[in-house]
Amino acid sequence: MKKSLVLFTALIVLALVFAACAAPGAPAPAPSEGGGEAAAPAESAAPSESGKELTFVTVVKIAGINWFDRMEDGVNAWGEEHGVNASLVGPAEADAAQQIPIIEDLIAQGVDALCVIPMDPTQLDPVLKKAMDAGIVVVTHEASNQVNMNYDIEAFENKAFGAGLMDRLAAGMGEEGEYVVFVGSLGSKTHNEWVDGGIERQKEKYPNMTLVEDKIETFDDAEIAYQKAKEVLAAHPNIKGFQGSASTDVAGIGRAVEEAGLQDEITVVGTSLPSIAGDLLYPAEGKKTGAIDAIGFWDPYDAGAACNQIALMVINGEEVGEGTDLGIQGYNNLKLVGDNVLYGDAAVYVDATNAKDYPF
Repeated sequence: MKKSLVLFTALIVLALVFAACAAPGAPAPAPSEGGGEAAAPAESAAPSESGKELTFVTVVKIAGINWFDRMEDGVNAWGEEHGVNASLVGPAEADAAQQIPIIEDLIAQGVDALCVIPMDPTQLDPVLKKAMDAGIVVVTHEASNQVNMNYDIEAFENKAFGAGLMDRLAAGMGEEGEYVVFVGSLGSKTHNEWVDGGIERQKEKYPNMTLVEDKIETFDDAEIAYQKAKEVLAAHPNIKGFQGSASTDVAGIGRAVEEAGLQDEITVVGTSLPSIAGDLLYPAEGKKTGAIDAIGFWDPYDAGAACNQIALMVINGEEVGEGTDLGIQGYNNLKLVGDNVLYGDAAVYVDATNAKDYPF
């Protein structure tokens, strides 16, 4: 009996020993830095090509006119193509002071890039510096004198474009007579370069032409251009030519000329679009010419895309400079002037013979 009890006890001891020698369990979870339980590992999400969704906003001089409506189409299409949240905004009036709070708000929103068409580059410099200090890429257009920007992109060399308009104005005027020049803003870099280039060409090649007034400001408003043109017609009965700069200038000037029945006596040229010039490009019944004789432009659709493309290249760390090809018509071989001003080759001139080839 005692032998059996000893054997039974020995078996129990052996069982306990074997249990103690079994494989150890998993270690207890290590505490997190906050002292609680460690969180489970997060599942990794597949990143987008850029690592995050980018937001680009193009800020234009004025919203709701054909020129910038066309640019908006280009910005939207570019954004869809490149997977960028790209949009366009602008003030209700062509006023640099109204662009500033729009840009301030976009800085507060933390957008990734701003493409800006300044009404007055000098007035916008402080707020654009603020944007750059916040890490926002800034690309400007029509603002080669902008100080605070990563790059400025121009469709062409501006004085050469204005000289091209002057050649057409001179041809219509028979290279002689009085003329005036209109600008959307006296502070607009490009508008002043266009008319300065035109005036320089006139003095160089057309000495029998005479500029009879200082630059006339229209604030990108066709109605103001119309009223100013009527004033010119009244003050200068021998006037033979107008060169406009804002896209709406020729529409207002042409209207005044047509109302006066002077389509065949006065030549009107300027920067615009066929959709803005409209029927004024074509001769009215009984007239040889239209109230608008020729317009020059670059496609704002492509310009909006080019501005955003440069911003994306900057964000992606791609080189931008002499010879850069943006893959956009007119911007395939950029010319670099100074450190960060880029010029394309996108100028177009049309009259009644070819305006319908550009249905925008």
